[in-house]
Amino acid sequence: MFSKATANFLRQIDPEGSLIHVSRVNDSQKLVSMALVVKRNRNWFWQSPKYQPTDFTLSDLLQGDKVLSPGVSEKPFLTYKGTFSDKLSGKLETEAGSVSVSLEGRGSSKLQSCFGELKKEELDVKKLLRDSSLRLVDMQNPLVKQLEKRADVLAVVKERILTTNSCSVTQTKKEQCTFQGILGLLGMLANSVKVCVKDSNDIESDSDVSLEIPSGTVIAYSILELEIKKNGHYDICLQPGTIGGIEADTPTSWPSHDSLNVVDGKCNGSQEMDLSPLAELPQSTRCALFKTLQETLKDRTALSYMEDLLEQLCSSETVDMAEHEELSESQRKSLSAILDRPGTDSDAEDSQSGVPAHLNAAHLLVSAMEELPDETLSLLSESRPDFLEAFDTLMCRLKKNCEPLSVQCLPVPLQDNQAFQLAEQLLSSISVTLKRDGDRLWTETGNKAGVLPLVLSLSIQGLSLLSKEQ
Repeated sequence: MFSKATANFLRQIDPEGSLIHVSRVNDSQKLVSMALVVKRNRNWFWQSPKYQPTDFTLSDLLQGDKVLSPGVSEKPFLTYKGTFSDKLSGKLETEAGSVSVSLEGRGSSKLQSCFGELKKEELDVKKLLRDSSLRLVDMQNPLVKQLEKRADVLAVVKERILTTNSCSVTQTKKEQCTFQGILGLLGMLANSVKVCVKDSNDIESDSDVSLEIPSGTVIAYSILELEIKKNGHYDICLQPGTIGGIEADTPTSWPSHDSLNVVDGKCNGSQEMDLSPLAELPQSTRCALFKTLQETLKDRTALSYMEDLLEQLCSSETVDMAEHEELSESQRKSLSAILDRPGTDSDAEDSQSGVPAHLNAAHLLVSAMEELPDETLSLLSESRPDFLEAFDTLMCRLKKNCEPLSVQCLPVPLQDNQAFQLAEQLLSSISVTLKRDGDRLWTETGNKAGVLPLVLSLSIQGLSLLSKEQ
């Protein structure tokens, strides 16, 4: 609830900026000026990193007993109050062997955030550089030793956005869910996944929860990454886009999306992006997953939760559905039914990391969709299977041909004006223009497209594989 409120806050006031929202109230106590934060890159290069505050400050990391005390400036920031509402409904029916699942749910939620007057505290970086210019990092520090093994990045808190008065976040939910037959379907994608779920038939629930936030709570912050050498010398990355890290024997880096060549869902870079295992799932499983994904695309919070859940599953972590109060009961039940399919020996052999290939492919698909703009997600949630297959074919042909295509190359479903307009809308939503002039067809990519053409291509292909009839 707090995390959703702070994320909404940043989407409104700093959508393209450097601020990071605080996801847990408890982290606020750790985010003091000059606090150290761990930046952890995720599975796919386009995903935003995860940030984990630590109990240490930069002073704790440096050799010597002298405590750094750089100046901190303080000034009013803004006054904020926001209300966000969602209305959701969905129905899922599927069969797997002798077990069937029927799930229907309706619900609405409203989140009100009243942070009141906020202030900003900013670190005096120039003074910090002067005061620490002759200091070295203690390379035997336990935190440094642990991060060396994971290739994570250390960063120092530069600025903080704090509340000045006690404030509140209130969430109201109304849910109605009818659910039958989950046992036996747990495990359509994972191998040895532990999922906690309570079985019930009919559920009706109303909830009205208010969270009181004390004065001085940090709701957002920005960081400066540290570049640490093996000999203990370090630099603070001052230029935007400069990437820090701890020097290693074999440096690694993420590929730029400009250097990637994606054909049939595979990436010719440092990572292979293969969605083909989705096509190997039983048709009932694919159909159920397709329906659930289309419903989830209407709720970005649910989509983010699904991505986080899949990331945990790919890391062989135990997952407890009950911990994710952001989702309705019907969404939790639906995801439980979809994500837990008993694995096979071939699943493990297909994945170099030991993660079942089906699970890795599902994580790739959901991670790609999470990167898409809201408009694109809305269009995909209403797209028919025949359109998705035709649009996937068109995108593959456009990738493989540098010259404009003949209009005659359009797949039959896209020859309908309404379907063609939907294709134009989808591409326009990611700053790509589909041009048609007489008998010629081509695309023009805008400067703001970035990685979006790649993730849309993966999303379309994944949904198409799931919706095909075999």
